[in-house]
Amino acid sequence: MSFIKCECGHQNPEGTDICQNCGRPLSKEEKSKRLADMRYDGAAIRSKTHKRSIVDKIWNFFSSVKIGVSIIIAILVASAIGTILPQVFYVPATSEAQAAQYYEDNYGLFGKIYNALGLSDLYGSWWFMTLVGMLGISLVVVSLDRGIPLYKSLKNQRVDRHPSFLKRQRLYGEGNVQDPDAVMQKAAEKLKEKRYKIREKNGALLAEKGRWARWGPYVNHLGLILFLFGVMLRALPGFYVDESMWIREGEISAVKGAPGLYLENKGFSFDMYTQENTNEVFSEAIDRVGSVASNYQTDVALYETPEGALPGSTNAELVKEYSIVVNKPLKHEGFHIFQMDFKLDELSAMTFALEQKESGESLGELTVNLADPQKEYDLGNGAKVELLDYYPDFSGFEDGEPQTATPVPNNPAFLFKMTTPETPEGETSFVAIRQTLEPLGENTYKLAFQSADTRDVSGLTVRKDKTIPVIALGGLIFMIGVVQGSYFNHRRFWIRKSDDGRIQVAGHTSKNWVALQRELDAVTEHAGLPAYTDQRDKEGHSDKSEGVSNT
Repeated sequence: MSFIKCECGHQNPEGTDICQNCGRPLSKEEKSKRLADMRYDGAAIRSKTHKRSIVDKIWNFFSSVKIGVSIIIAILVASAIGTILPQVFYVPATSEAQAAQYYEDNYGLFGKIYNALGLSDLYGSWWFMTLVGMLGISLVVVSLDRGIPLYKSLKNQRVDRHPSFLKRQRLYGEGNVQDPDAVMQKAAEKLKEKRYKIREKNGALLAEKGRWARWGPYVNHLGLILFLFGVMLRALPGFYVDESMWIREGEISAVKGAPGLYLENKGFSFDMYTQENTNEVFSEAIDRVGSVASNYQTDVALYETPEGALPGSTNAELVKEYSIVVNKPLKHEGFHIFQMDFKLDELSAMTFALEQKESGESLGELTVNLADPQKEYDLGNGAKVELLDYYPDFSGFEDGEPQTATPVPNNPAFLFKMTTPETPEGETSFVAIRQTLEPLGENTYKLAFQSADTRDVSGLTVRKDKTIPVIALGGLIFMIGVVQGSYFNHRRFWIRKSDDGRIQVAGHTSKNWVALQRELDAVTEHAGLPAYTDQRDKEGHSDKSEGVSNT
């Protein structure tokens, strides 16, 4: 690495604009400026000086503010597009294939492309996580690229700066005073009253306070990095679970996203307010909308496989019994199981009688369990019924073939083969609700509907989020950085006396120049410092609206 040697003899890293020892301008750009660039106190920035190796190019890419802003815009645009269609966890699908079919059936070619690009599962897609990761890398690189030089510059700043450094500050004044030592002593006393940290050396004085405010943006970056890290942790197994599951009464089902946990639905309760058991408020609501739910809950038993059990083992132990009510979830080892939805009176079984069509004589009854139908039902005396095919949610015929819309028994239909002593070769019948077809000709026997059993279904949501502490900590740190950078500022005064008795005074702040000028006015009045001007005005006159002193 090459260095730039200042007139004072100090060796500065290549790319330094202001000598870190005396404050003289070093680069051509800095020498051409009327006011010193104090953003990083003139320190060398790595991304502006190292441009040779592949590592430098990668570093410079991620340290670019334009790249960082572009990544943020890309994330915002992707998030906006992700709201056009429902996300995959809101659609009635239990597999990727069903989800793909759902988007194509409901939204056509656009839905197919939307799902193929991962926009249907936006926050879990690899490319969205890549964008989030790139933003995190950009924040880390930018913070190191700018923060380290600024830290070194402020930590090692000299008290006695060259006169040219003071003359290039925005607030600057110089003049003769009768007793320079007494003036500087009074100025130091006044600045100490205002909680400035004073350093003096070789007839020069540096007063500084609020340096920590300069780290506000970097604290913001740290908070955002932690926040993004928490978001990315959600892609790792075990850190984040947000699953939906439907469980029927009497059913035992594995808890989605929670290996080893099983849930048994012991019963679902749904209660309504009535005019007899409610207060005036709900009475008005009942009159207006007709019915108001007072409670719906699922009574469950939670089971867990013992530690060390083989995968797929059904030997589970009872953990607890609990009634899941809205806003009162079942909690276990970080998992929260919420009552979110329900479905009343779903068909669970249907009973048919095998009858002779002309006489109405019954040869027996059979009950079809819609969750687990049998292939054959023996009615005795040589009569049996075979279930050739089953369509849980019959949606009509396509090219002569029966179709089912979903695997849920909303509108069950069956293709039966009936065998009796009178018809040993068997007869085929297609039986649906309010519809019976005989595809191979007129039959002698029929299956007559007798009764149906129903059961309620609970819609539960399983959640677990270990990333909340990380995300919350990131948000807290970010807000601290916002307060630190927005409501506080870094203020500095330099006062220097020359051998001929003249006094130079200069001031700089990261923001809120009015407050800095107000403090300098108070010190000037107390100590008798020379008048100063705001050199932002090219003509060298004070800005009256900013309250600059000319006395």
